[in-house]
Amino acid sequence: MDVLNGVQLVVFGAPRAMFSEAEFNCLRKYIDLGGSVLVMFTEGGEKELHTNINYLLEEFGIMVNSDYVLRTHYYLYFHPKECLVNDGVVNEAVAKYLGRENENSLKCISFVFPYGASLNVAKPAAPILTSGSVAYPLNRPLCAFYSASKYSNEAKKGKLAVIGSGHLLTDKYINWEENDKIREILFDFLITDNITLNEIDANDPETSDYKMIPDIGMLSSRVRTCLQLQESLNNTGHILFSADNINSLIDTKLCSLNTSMLPDTLNAYKTLNVPHNQLQLIPPTFNDTLPALQFAVYPPPFQELPSPFLELFDLDSIFGSEKSLLAQLAMSYLETESSEKTVEDNINQFIHDVNENLEFIGHINDCKEVIQTVFSFINNYKN
Repeated sequence: MDVLNGVQLVVFGAPRAMFSEAEFNCLRKYIDLGGSVLVMFTEGGEKELHTNINYLLEEFGIMVNSDYVLRTHYYLYFHPKECLVNDGVVNEAVAKYLGRENENSLKCISFVFPYGASLNVAKPAAPILTSGSVAYPLNRPLCAFYSASKYSNEAKKGKLAVIGSGHLLTDKYINWEENDKIREILFDFLITDNITLNEIDANDPETSDYKMIPDIGMLSSRVRTCLQLQESLNNTGHILFSADNINSLIDTKLCSLNTSMLPDTLNAYKTLNVPHNQLQLIPPTFNDTLPALQFAVYPPPFQELPSPFLELFDLDSIFGSEKSLLAQLAMSYLETESSEKTVEDNINQFIHDVNENLEFIGHINDCKEVIQTVFSFINNYKN
């Protein structure tokens, strides 16, 4: 106790050791003499921190649960344990301290509650902040205050504040939302008399009952989850099964794995005059993985080659008119400038190509004869 003489505030930032009875008595006496204590926890509560400080807190109506506070859906912050609470104020003293009395007291402050646990609060303590309507557990206390001056006529009495998340006051989260305002509220309540709790809200806080999530895995292994548990009557009026006698319908002796039949099995060898010898290893026989090859009795069929692709056809030569073919042929010779061939050679080649396309005379390579035949056609046409 001499160590705490002259100390106005003692802060426990998630204690990770067991307290002795002497230490509890020292803290209890320190609070009775007017000292203030702030206790901060983290997710998992006492089970995670391996401490027993709940033994002291329960004397003041506060207990930290060994659970986790989670946000049920994503909003602003990615991790589900970084819970954004917008409607978690359950005592009007917070709104009065912040000067926001005209606003809705539930939503007078927004804060992030990271990696924390919920509380159980009873008189003489009073909850200040809750998890709101979005985080789980739903609307459960996250921060609670205890002031001994309400329950004693003495002028000087101590105070106690418990918050389920010590991460809220760390450098990483202190500037998130209005977490710094939460810090001001905590220390002003513990050190000064600027915050006076609303007695109506303290006596009847708007919090929900603590409900645990059922173990679905364990319940699914029971037969009761598969059968209707209401009383069913047969024609004689007797109850077929109910929640009390449903286990009697299950016979666990029908299927079991044991050696109870081993003596009878050994005696059967003598009764049947069968020698009782150890099992011998039977050499395995392996089949061929591939069948034997045989000669084919008929020639193998070969697949015919497919037709050429449409891009390989000269569509202009097939679908084009005679005039367009002659025009293309003439343009090809006019655009060709070759020093190796003379003009006469080009004319002869042009006449030869025209004869092949129009088929004036079949199988004739003499250009003069082709011209003579063309002029004879013209002369006969005029006559």
